[in-house]
Amino acid sequence: MLAVLLAAVVALVIGLLGTPAYIKFLVRRGYGQFIRDDGPTSHHTKRGTPTMGGTVIIAATVIGYLAAHAATGSSPTVSGLLVLFLMAGLGLVGFLDDFIKISRQRSLGLRSKQKLAGQALVAIIFAVLALRFPDDFGNTPASTAVSFVRDTPLDLSFGVPAVGVALFVIWANIMISGTSNGVNLTDGLDGLATGASTMVFAAYVLIGIWESNQNCTNALNLKCYDVRDPLDLAVVAAGGMGACFGFLWWNAAPAKIFMGDTGSLALGGALAGLAIVSRTELLIVILGGLFVTITLSVIIQVASFKSTGKRVFRMAPLQHHFELKGWQEVTIVIRFWIIAGLFVALGLGIFYAEWVVGTL
Repeated sequence: MLAVLLAAVVALVIGLLGTPAYIKFLVRRGYGQFIRDDGPTSHHTKRGTPTMGGTVIIAATVIGYLAAHAATGSSPTVSGLLVLFLMAGLGLVGFLDDFIKISRQRSLGLRSKQKLAGQALVAIIFAVLALRFPDDFGNTPASTAVSFVRDTPLDLSFGVPAVGVALFVIWANIMISGTSNGVNLTDGLDGLATGASTMVFAAYVLIGIWESNQNCTNALNLKCYDVRDPLDLAVVAAGGMGACFGFLWWNAAPAKIFMGDTGSLALGGALAGLAIVSRTELLIVILGGLFVTITLSVIIQVASFKSTGKRVFRMAPLQHHFELKGWQEVTIVIRFWIIAGLFVALGLGIFYAEWVVGTL
């Protein structure tokens, strides 16, 4: 438990104090955000705001995690390191995308195929490694069983291990791509994605602690959880939560810095990784309900326009629809944070209810 607290505090301090120093560095280098001309006109005033702030979030999370283990004398676990690898790997893909946008002063960074290929490569490495490294009880960081609040009877191997590995890699790619791009689409207003991500990380702190207390290695009963390193996942989540809190001080409206794709892809990857290794794969759909809602708004908009030639929303993603309706940016962000909090509360309620009832 001390490691969880230390990770959060160290990451918070680094995010809070490291971000302004990084802002000065970006300003000196002239690394400012490029704003699309077809977006809301109110965003034009944000042109030139330093971006790639996700670098601070990643660094704060990793340093917080390592500092917590160093201070407590404990060793990092495979599960924790895999989630951090996924976070940093996708963050690198986002960094390349951001850097191309800035250096060439255009709204297009990596081409869509290049971006998806980079995400897929990192996700495949993560998925393959997550099925390895069993502990003394035979638990690997991930399993081929599809999980909701724990592994379900639906096993992707269907009795053939090789099939299970292949289908799990595909399934993990879908999850990671969906979550990272969902956070990326949400990152359109000052502090929106950062605040929502903070809440989901907080949920995984609680889930990791609960799964550790009720783990089958020390609380063998019908309700116990077969998760390899649940407490260390709480340490990772605490680091992410603290980093986002510290960064939010500077990212809230009016933002002094944007996280960019560096941050949004990294945060989405970290959340997807936590869901996979904590065996709560489908629960992330509820915990990250705001990201899902915003992603659906884009899908609905594109599908409607291609099939009927008409738009459902004034602009997608959803937050820009309300901007064009005249809502103030701060109003949209706060109300969307409330919605994100309700989704997180619902997800945690379902997680706990399953343990109380025994099944859902």
